[in-house]
Amino acid sequence: MPFVYILRCRDGSLYTGSAKDVARRLAQHASGRASRYTRSRLPVTLVWTRRVRSWSRALREERRIKALTRAQKFAIVGSVSDRHGSRNRGTGPEGARRLPRRRVP
Repeated sequence: MPFVYILRCRDGSLYTGSAKDVARRLAQHASGRASRYTRSRLPVTLVWTRRVRSWSRALREERRIKALTRAQKFAIVGSVSDRHGSRNRGTGPEGARRLPRRRVP
């Protein structure tokens, strides 16, 4: 089952993505082979994941999260005040926060 995930970058920014194997994808990010955005902001830390039922749902959820404001994204990971990752709540599918459902056209 695929996942949607959020990474916290060295500069405090958040990166949202989707993957079928989060551990493998995180290793790709860490080695600088996954995304241009994270490559220049290493190291990255996994701060939130959510398991979804299908790949199409993962892509829709990723797009929905990317459309949120910075404050809303930090609210999802549960650390608006902590920009550098000392409180990594919400990691893993069992600890993932539920987001309100919204239709994506």
